[in-house]
Amino acid sequence: MKADPTHQVQLLDVAELDRRVAQLRHQRSTLPELAEIAALTAERTALTDQVRDARIVVDDLTVEQAKADREVEQVRTRRERDRTRMDTGQITNPKDLERMQHELVSLERRISTLEDAELEVMEKLEEAQQVLDGLGIRADDIDARLAELVAARDEKQAGIDASLAEVTAARGPAVDGVPDALLALYERLREQKGIGAALLRARQCGGCNMTLDASELSRIRSAPVDEVVRCEECQRILVRTDESGL
Repeated sequence: MKADPTHQVQLLDVAELDRRVAQLRHQRSTLPELAEIAALTAERTALTDQVRDARIVVDDLTVEQAKADREVEQVRTRRERDRTRMDTGQITNPKDLERMQHELVSLERRISTLEDAELEVMEKLEEAQQVLDGLGIRADDIDARLAELVAARDEKQAGIDASLAEVTAARGPAVDGVPDALLALYERLREQKGIGAALLRARQCGGCNMTLDASELSRIRSAPVDEVVRCEECQRILVRTDESGL
């Protein structure tokens, strides 16, 4: 392929803009905030499930405690009623009094058993509530941190996007005048290699950083100035200038 040397040199400006675009896109996709946001988002999702499960435990224990409270209160009410009947002389039959006394003893044992069960449920409920509260605090901390990270990410991405827009806008004028065939070759190589053209500087390819051997340099040196030469190693367009060391 033949192309005016000035158009070949022009490709270096285009390549630099493309390199800058690739650099900015990489920078945008690898912001440190992104990894932390992903990790915290995953943790927050898992935490939501944990909060749900912990809340179910608290709700179940709350119902269980309310039931235990009612049972204790019912037995206490019955005990107080029987005591009142005995204390006010409503029961005068000796056998009925004896039976009532035995019943009071049974009620006291029943109350003691129920109170122990009630206390056990209260302790479980307190522990479950502490777990739920702890999960809620962690969730709040994550939400606050995520808000900070998202704000920082958005600010950085906005700056990068502005730079991308500026560099992208500069590419149009940079390729102006480059022959279609040369530009098509460059674009094809850019898609394959990331960089389509590179400067031959001090006998080294600026694309793959390989130092050209004597025979390759001799071939390039003898090529016409309008010949589009390619790196033997990476196949990129090699642009010759006064820095090439030929």
